[in-house]
Amino acid sequence: MMKVSINCYIIDINDPLDSGIVIRYHYMLSKLSERNKMIKASVSFVLPMFNEEDNISSSISSIKKVASELTRDFEIVVVDDASTDSSARIVSGIASNDPSVKLFVLARNTKFGGAFARGFKEARKDTVMYMDSDMPVSLEDIKGAYAYSGEFDIVTGISKVKKGDTLTRKLISGFYNLLVRTLFGLTIRDINSGFKIVKRDIVKDLEFISLSPFADVEIFLQAKRKNASIKQYPLIFRTRTGGKSYIARFPVILATFRDMFKVWFREITR
Repeated sequence: MMKVSINCYIIDINDPLDSGIVIRYHYMLSKLSERNKMIKASVSFVLPMFNEEDNISSSISSIKKVASELTRDFEIVVVDDASTDSSARIVSGIASNDPSVKLFVLARNTKFGGAFARGFKEARKDTVMYMDSDMPVSLEDIKGAYAYSGEFDIVTGISKVKKGDTLTRKLISGFYNLLVRTLFGLTIRDINSGFKIVKRDIVKDLEFISLSPFADVEIFLQAKRKNASIKQYPLIFRTRTGGKSYIARFPVILATFRDMFKVWFREITR
């Protein structure tokens, strides 16, 4: 019979050194517990898409790569906002060979908000991770932000670097943010940023009004109603390398301000 000798160390909790060991031990256990919860949590990656034929295939590949490091249960929900290029066909081809990829095609263009809202509606996992379909966030930033998802109800990306916007865009953005703060009492930086992680329980009963980028704000209003915890996570939004952004078009800006006042009227008449 083999004998095993085990050396035991008796901890005195009144000893500052020993009590420090106990504290670090429990801290490590809590972190391991948070990590296990995140791995067990399922994730829906939501990508609203409009004319992204140059980017969508590589974006899905990148998401699949990082998803396998974050969770064992995930889906990629792509909502095509009536693209006029081959974006939907590309995703359809990928989805036909990969059940984790799900494509939904809108009959008419909704200027982003409709695709955004449909993505959240179709998401079925515990956590919803939304990002723009040109993949503006690095895999390292995705993993860094996701590390907070066990602690906070919402993790929203805020830009570390101010991009070289034109004076007109800066004025419109400043006026928009001022109205959001004044009308709704929201002080989130980069409230319309292209990266958010949201616990599905926060938004599963949310009925979006907006068919524009103002749908982003509706999520934070819902969070405010539910006293949800929010982490603003600094990251670098990468410049797109293919295709072009349509968010800054005048019809989209106009629709955003129109939806702002629709939502404001709903809020004051609740």
